[in-house]
Amino acid sequence: MLSALWVSKTGLEAQDLALTTVSNNLANVSTTGFKKDRAVFEDLLYQVQRQPGANSSADTRLPSGLQLGTGVRTAGTQKVFTTGSLQLTDQPLDLAINGRGFFQIQMPDGTIGYTRDGTFHINSEGVVVNVNGYPLEPQITIPEQTNQLTISKDGIVQATMFGDPTPQELGQIETMDFINPAGLQAMGGNIFFETAASGAPQGGVPGEDGFGSVEQGALENSNVEVVEELVKMITVQRSYEMNSKVVSAADQMLQFLTQNT
Repeated sequence: MLSALWVSKTGLEAQDLALTTVSNNLANVSTTGFKKDRAVFEDLLYQVQRQPGANSSADTRLPSGLQLGTGVRTAGTQKVFTTGSLQLTDQPLDLAINGRGFFQIQMPDGTIGYTRDGTFHINSEGVVVNVNGYPLEPQITIPEQTNQLTISKDGIVQATMFGDPTPQELGQIETMDFINPAGLQAMGGNIFFETAASGAPQGGVPGEDGFGSVEQGALENSNVEVVEELVKMITVQRSYEMNSKVVSAADQMLQFLTQNT
């Protein structure tokens, strides 16, 4: 019965973490470019009291044995990098990647972060930056006299100046991809960092060689499905309730023993 208490305790901890994952997904249902998480669980060590396949006599073997599990633990959380729906905004610096790929952001320490959030702005120097003021890499500067800004599906940035109908090319937006995006490290602020699990970034031209195209005047919505997360929340709640029932049952059995011995 004491073993049952400890097994149920691991179940309660696991379901608490699962609920935390669900709540984070729901909290970011409106976060641009957000990728939902899912909790991954694994069973703990087993206490093998009778080895499966051991001899039960000279000519027979145990068909199953006796193995007692010790509970569950969280093996990890996995980012699900399915593409979210695209929302048209008609803002010239709102960009979405329709398919695979990440924008590159230069962090304050000089490292490169990767994001699916294409909400870009212009700082006081005309440099294209994200919502936190970190510049897009490679850096693109918008001239002060720009009348119209055009970004093609393959990432070419062009500007038309006042009084000059000829477009001027300002640069090329490059996107990066990873062999295992789920291995990226989420840093918050819609930024991911490369890890040994994600593999090295692979650059390419948007719209070519499997890279998603750049859509100007659109943003990628979160890929969180509200109904799915609510169903998960109900499942977690019931699983937590069942584990708490086991704790209560084991407690009642121990109470019976202490009162009748």
